Parts: sequence; C-alpha cells; structure tokens
Amino acid sequence: MRTLADFPRKIMEFEDMGIVMPDGVRLSARVWMPEDAEAQPVPAVLEYIPYRKRDGTLPRDELMHPYVAGHGYACVRVDMRGNGDSEGLMADEYTAQELQDACDVIGWLAAQPWCNGAVGMMGKSWGGFNCLQTAFLQPEALKAVISVCSTTDRFADDIHFKGGCLLGENFGWGAVMLSFSSRPPDPALRPDWREEWLARLEAEPWLAPRWAAHQARDDYWRHGSVCEDYARMQVPVLSIGGWADNYMNTVDALVRHVGAKGIVGPWVHQYPHTAVPGPAIGFLQEALRWWDRWLKGVETGVEADPAMRAYMLHSAPPDASARHRAGHWVVEAEWPSPNVTVEELHLDGSGALGRAGQGKPAGFERIVSTAQHLGLSAGEFFPMGLNAEMPGDQAADDALSLCFDGPVLEAPLALLGAARLRLRLASDQPLGFVVARLCDVAPDGSSVRIAHGMLNLCHRHSREQPEPMTPGRAEEVCLDLDQMAYRLAAGHRLRLALSNSYWPFLWPSPAQGQLTLTEGRLSLPVHQGGGTWTPPEPEAAPAWRHRVLRAGQSRRVVETDLIRGTRALCVLEDGGDVENLDHGLCSGETMTERWEIHPDDPLSARATHVWEQRLSRGDWRVRTKARAVMTADAGHLHMEAELTAWEGDQVVFSRKYNEKVKRLFV
Repeated sequence: MRTLADFPRKIMEFEDMGIVMPDGVRLSARVWMPEDAEAQPVPAVLEYIPYRKRDGTLPRDELMHPYVAGHGYACVRVDMRGNGDSEGLMADEYTAQELQDACDVIGWLAAQPWCNGAVGMMGKSWGGFNCLQTAFLQPEALKAVISVCSTTDRFADDIHFKGGCLLGENFGWGAVMLSFSSRPPDPALRPDWREEWLARLEAEPWLAPRWAAHQARDDYWRHGSVCEDYARMQVPVLSIGGWADNYMNTVDALVRHVGAKGIVGPWVHQYPHTAVPGPAIGFLQEALRWWDRWLKGVETGVEADPAMRAYMLHSAPPDASARHRAGHWVVEAEWPSPNVTVEELHLDGSGALGRAGQGKPAGFERIVSTAQHLGLSAGEFFPMGLNAEMPGDQAADDALSLCFDGPVLEAPLALLGAARLRLRLASDQPLGFVVARLCDVAPDGSSVRIAHGMLNLCHRHSREQPEPMTPGRAEEVCLDLDQMAYRLAAGHRLRLALSNSYWPFLWPSPAQGQLTLTEGRLSLPVHQGGGTWTPPEPEAAPAWRHRVLRAGQSRRVVETDLIRGTRALCVLEDGGDVENLDHGLCSGETMTERWEIHPDDPLSARATHVWEQRLSRGDWRVRTKARAVMTADAGHLHMEAELTAWEGDQVVFSRKYNEKVKRLFV
C-alpha cells in the first residue's frame, strides 16, 4: 500500500468536537477538515459506530479520514451514544434512538459554516448497516452512502440467524458487545469519565438472549432491514463485500433492487484497501470518485461504472490463513448478468451430481445424520485477518457428510451468482436443519468451500411464521446458497456436501435427528465470460504513531478428549498492549473462546468466551472482564455472563446475568 502525506488541501484535526442531540446528550466526534473550510465550505463524510474512535478504530481511522479530508472533505468519526467519549447509554443495536441520532448528526453537520450542506455516510459492518438504515429514513442532507460488509435483512443475513438457523456468532457477538461497551471514556477528554463509566456498567445489557428469543422474522428484525421497502432508498449507494466474509449477499441485493454499484473482492471483514486475502484495491480512490460525484457534483463517471465488479477466485489449495487468492476481476454492466446461464444438476442415489438426463434424478433414499462436531473447519462468520479464521480444508467435514460429486472437469467451470438447492426430504424430528456446502475437490482429495447455505426446516414455508416438521412426512424444501464467484480448474470435481450439523457455526438442534433424502436438484449459475477491471492500487494516509508495550499472540487449535470423546475448537486472540504516542493512552485486549461438543450428543454443546479490556495512562489504570457461557437442554437455551470492572486493583463493579430462552424453532 502506498502512503501519501501531501494532499491538495492542508488539513486540521479536532479530537473532540461536541455534537449535542435534541435531548441534551453530547456525542463526541473526531473531525479532520481542510484548514480553509470556513472560507471554502466542503461536504461532510460521516462514519458513526460504537467502536471507540480514541483507541478501537483509531488505527484504521488514521489511514482513511485524513486522506479523504485532504481532498476537500470534512471527515467526521462519531462515537455513538453510550460508547467511547460520547454521553448517554446504549440499549441495543440499530435502535430507533441510534438512527434518530444519526439523522440529527447529519442535520447538524449540514448546518455548520464549514460544510456546504451536503453529507455522505460511510461505514463497515455496524457502520455499513446504519448508513443504509439512515438512508432509509431519508434525512434531507444525506446525498450518498458507501456501505461495506453490511446487510439489507437483519434476520436473514446478520450474526444472529442464517436460513432461520441460530448462529453460534449470536452468542459470540453478545459476549463481544458486553466487553466492548464496558470501557470508560478517556479521562483526558472527559473529567466526568468515572461517573459516566459506572452509569454505563449499571445499564450494560446482555444482548445474546434477547436476540436468540426472536426465532422468527418478526417486527424486531424488520426494524432496520431496508429490504422492507427498497423504494425508500433514494440516494446513490456503493456496496462493497468480500467472498471470505458472510455479508457477501448484500451487494447482490442492493445492486438488484436499488440500482447500487457493487464491488466484491476476495476479502475478509475489512475495508478493501487493507483486507486479506489480496489483492487489495484502492478503496479510498474509489470512495473519492463516489463522493466527488454525489457531494460535489464533479463528473467522475461513476454512473457509467459497471453494475457489478467481482473478483472470481481460481482453484487453489485450501488455506485458512491465505494472504492472497489467485483470480481475476470480472465486470458485469447489468445485474443480474446476461452472461450467466442456469445449469440444472441432479442428485442420484449413487452419490453422483449429474446433468439432466444423466444418472437417476429420483427414486433413491439416502440418510443425512451427521456427527455433531462436523463444521470445525467452517471458519468464522466474519473472519478479520490471517489467524486461520477462513474456511480450511473441507475434506474431514466432507467425510462426515452425505456427498454428491460431479464428474472430473475436462475444462474450467466458472460460477457467478447464487446456487439454489431443491430437496425432497423427511425428518424424524420436529426441529432440525440442513446445511449445503458447494466444494471444489482437487485431484489430491483436498476440498475448498466455494459457498454454503443452510435452512432451518421450520422455516421451509415462511420466515415470519415458522412451523415444526411433521416427523416422517416428506416435503420439498428449497434453499439458496451464498453468492459466489469461483472458477474450478480442469481436473477438479464439484461436490455438494449435505449435513444436519455444523458446529460451532450453527447451534445444534435439540436432538440428533435423521433426514431421509429422496430427491434433489441443484441450479448452478454458470458464467460465460465478460469484461475485466484493473482496480487502482491501495493508497492511504500515514499510519498511527504507537509503541508496542507487549506483543500479542494468536492460537487456534482443535482438541480431542480421548477419555470423554469430546471435540473442542479453542481460540486465543491476545492483542497485546500498545501506547498511542500522540495522546498517551495505552490499550489492550485479550480474548479466549472454547466451543466444545460430543459427536453423539447435541445437548453437550458448550461455548465459553472470556474478554478482557485494558486502558491506562500514567497512574490511571482500568480493566474490565466479561465471561459468558452458553449451553442448552431440550427445551431451553441457557446463557450466563459475568461482567467485572477494576479501577487500579479495586473492583468497582460486578454483575452476573443468567437467562434462558425457550426453544421454539431452534
């Protein structure tokens, strides 16, 4: 990545600009803008998230916001209420209050003497969500958004449920937010930091049980889901995603339904100028083209950009820590693409995956009843980096699955879009799910996951009104796999692997369960070719000035207990401790996860997460620790947590949470 320090306009920075909401709550903003902005007003670009501008996202903020500001913008990084250096309390994600605050911030920015009245909004993940949700509310000054790694449907495509199945990440992210939101403001900016901190701790919600209790697509999930009325999305949207992330479906939805421009690369859950696997792209240059057109009225040609630019991955050995993925960029002027044709493949009783007219498409009987530890190579819901967080070799999981293999390919096979799977099956249990993985199997037997999809069978007819299966009664079900862009090499095979377990990606069903499959067909989006794109090389502003006080470490291992027979995925992410050399704040965090299960017992599933946060400067020192445990019995999900806070060596706060959630459909 090329570092730039000289920009067309010299910038100045405000480390704590106050933006007061109508109810009197002061939000803290870090702002970069041209020194002459009051004489020559500029558009504002807002990033609005709970992840702490003073320490949490500061390393990435330093790379992005000064760069954009130096090209004639006021870049405004706001801590949401109840987080970082902002006042107030946060009750949940994407609340009406959060979104109203966003609208009020946009109105405030547009009215400032240094702003020309035009505001853009950008963000990744939480910030990508709320910039779409804010656009849905149509604040007058908001003229365009850039949304990275986000969703249009909070129930279908977020960290809580997928295909109606309860994600392990629902519990994991609840533990994350219990930890992240437990930290105080910086005393250097907030003399009342301690009072604010204790108030936050007292109000700290344990959100994982709340999320898990909404097991249908009800009003809770409809709120904040822009797919409820795409017609309300009136501003231009640039949507960006990554194939190694689990938010890859959003780009398709926004391009298809609101005329957004889409870019999907090989990346994990990061901004694409810094993300792995490579190749990274010049995201900031693309962002400037977007902002210049929609916030300044400069003819940059973005309207003529292709509807979709997608990096098509090429066959390569499996690598859960891949730094780079071989592939090429494909360009589609229209979306859905006229260069994609649907090819129907049939499942047959011999385990073959063949074209129509080949094999026996119906009349077989195969059983899906997989070991509960299947899925240990699935990777994270949203990988963040190189610590074996991406899917690994699927061969071990394939061996536990019901697999259907295509013939050895005589020529490369390119896929672009989403595959659809139709199955006729019966379940011996009222609750259960099916998982489908599409894999690239090399001649040596290694298996790379191309895409996966899952369906809670209670949701086979409706996400809004689920209903249990009738044991023994065969029904037709349909599920879409995730979007993909992938080219299988000649000599490889396409494999469809089916399971009814996927630990710890999905929380297991209450009983082992057996699915009897009697028919199936797979619709593949086969790509016939198209244009290409050469993206700009990554650029950024200088990195933040810091000193490493203690180096971090990472570990990810699978344990087998030879006495009890359990399997466990054990994760350590110790970020070490660092000192910010500009304002002296020292920060660090350490996380451990343990996901344990017995292959024969879904009720043995147990997840334990521990997060520690550390902040200090001189003699001032605080620490918080969040410990969370999830288990289940046949009737309920059990979620316990404990939050403890220290000032120096003294415990100043401690609370235990113990909640259970009735298993209605999971």
